[in-house]
Amino acid sequence: MTIEIRIEGPGKNALGSTLISNIIEKIDAASGAPILFTGAGDAFSAGLDLKEVASLDDQGMASFLERLESFFRKVWLYPGPTVAAVNGHAIAGGCILAMCCDYTVATNDKHARIGLNEVAIGLRFPPGLLNFVRAVIPAHHLSQVVLGAKLHGPTEALRLGIVDAVSENPHEDAEAMLARLAKHPAQAYAATKQDIRSNIMKASPEAQAAFVRDVVPFWTSPALKAMIRSLLGN
Repeated sequence: MTIEIRIEGPGKNALGSTLISNIIEKIDAASGAPILFTGAGDAFSAGLDLKEVASLDDQGMASFLERLESFFRKVWLYPGPTVAAVNGHAIAGGCILAMCCDYTVATNDKHARIGLNEVAIGLRFPPGLLNFVRAVIPAHHLSQVVLGAKLHGPTEALRLGIVDAVSENPHEDAEAMLARLAKHPAQAYAATKQDIRSNIMKASPEAQAAFVRDVVPFWTSPALKAMIRSLLGN
């Protein structure tokens, strides 16, 4: 049986603590069954909940980012097949969520924006997520995707290796791909997925400590909070 997890929340399905917890509960309840991820409305997910990010102090931000990385690891290492039907915008953390799936089908709507724009707003990736992005994005496009920090239309996102396919009906095509993946023997699929992915999203304790010490303070700085207020139109 296929499980559909709909990403649904305020701010174009922005990933905040409550929404992340809700999705984790649904993943755990799926117990290895095939999962299709899609978004509510006209977005997959527009990224992190910036209102929550702007409210956090250093300790709260470190905890939030640790929870976020744990969430992405859960999707990345989920034992059953996962496919993302990217029905609209997939930005920053929303894009990473789609990339964590085994296969990603994006809408062909030219107005949809997909990409990793963290650098454009002055943010550095947590080390485990940077390792993940480095592994998933083709090496010859990595600098363009990460350092260019642009949001792309679906066709360009496909060319850059951010998504696997573009479709007029991403939900239908995602379901078809999920059905194909689900035909594989479940035990072999889960074990092989673990074999090829288990070390990719890891970071050394030293790298993680350096991130908390040197980078998290910017995530909570007045400069970033001012930028977030500008982005939110406040």
